[in-house]
Amino acid sequence: MMTTVEEILRTFIEKNILFSSDGFAYTDETSFLDNGIVDSTSVLELVAFIEKQFDITIKDSEVVPENFDSISCLSKFIRSKVRNI
Repeated sequence: MMTTVEEILRTFIEKNILFSSDGFAYTDETSFLDNGIVDSTSVLELVAFIEKQFDITIKDSEVVPENFDSISCLSKFIRSKVRNI
């Protein structure tokens, strides 16, 4: 079974960002910023993870809420940079 971009992101966020928020319910559209899910440190962790996981380079100018504010935003952004996923 192929793992989707969303599943990869969800797993990373649950293990590395929400590890102290057991049981926090969120959807792929839940705003990270509005719900305090990410802070500046966790955004840097996300960038490093995504670059390594998907073999892409993320420019500082691309680290904006439009690309990083939810699982849906991140998935769309990653797909725009990577072919065939």
